[in-house]
Amino acid sequence: GWHLPLKLVRSLMIVFVVAGVLLSTLHQSSLGSLYLIVPEKMHPLWYSPLLPLLFFISAVGVGLAMTIFESFLSHRAFRKELELDVLVGLARGVILVEIIYLTVRFLDMLNRHVLGYAFQFTKQAGLFWLEILLMAVIPIIIFSNPHLVIKRNWLFYGAVSNVLGLITNRLNVSITSLEQWAGPYFPKWQEIVVTAALVATGFAVFGWVVKNFPIFESEVPAEEEPEPEATGSEAPTYA
Repeated sequence: GWHLPLKLVRSLMIVFVVAGVLLSTLHQSSLGSLYLIVPEKMHPLWYSPLLPLLFFISAVGVGLAMTIFESFLSHRAFRKELELDVLVGLARGVILVEIIYLTVRFLDMLNRHVLGYAFQFTKQAGLFWLEILLMAVIPIIIFSNPHLVIKRNWLFYGAVSNVLGLITNRLNVSITSLEQWAGPYFPKWQEIVVTAALVATGFAVFGWVVKNFPIFESEVPAEEEPEPEATGSEAPTYA
C-alpha cells in the first residue's frame, strides 16, 4: 500500500532538496535585510549594507557545524556510530566558510571606516570580539590543527563554539546594536519558555522519527555478522 506514495516521494526528492536550499537561502538573506532600514539606529559594528550576505555566509558555516553537533547528539542518544571522516570533511568546510566571512566582514568595516569602534573599551566592542572568537577564530584554530580535528571531543568543541558564535552574532545584531537607541532589553520568561519549548519539540519529533523510521543504517554487531558461504572452489571436508 505504501509502494506508490514512496515512489512519488522519491521522484520528488530532488525538488524538495532544491526548495529547501532556496528557502533557507532566502530566509537568511531576508533576516539580514530587515535591519537595512534602520542604519542610523544600529551600532556601526553591526550595521552594513552587506548584512544579507554576511547572514547567509555565517548561516552556511553554522549549518556545517550544526551537522557535526547533531551527529554527536545522535551518537549519544541513539548509539549511532560517528562517521569521523565525514565530520572532519565538514570541519574543513567550516574553516573555508569562516575565512570568507572574516575577510568580507573586516574589509567591509575598513571600507566604511568603522573598525576603530572594535578597539574601544565599550560593551559593544567586547561583544563584537566575543562573537568573532566564538564563531570564527576558535573553530578555525581547532579545525585547522591536524592533531585536534581528528579527536572527537575537540571536533565537538569546535562545532559548539561556532554555533554559540552565530547565536551571539544574531543577538548582537538584533539587541546589542540597537540598545543605544531602544534601551537595554532582556527576554521575558514567557519568551524563554516558548523558545525552549520549540527546541524541545524539535528534539522530540526527531527522536520519534528516528525510532519509527529507518533514518540511520542498521549496524550489525560483529558477533552477529553472517558467516561467508562456502564457494565451490573450497575443498569439502569429511568427518
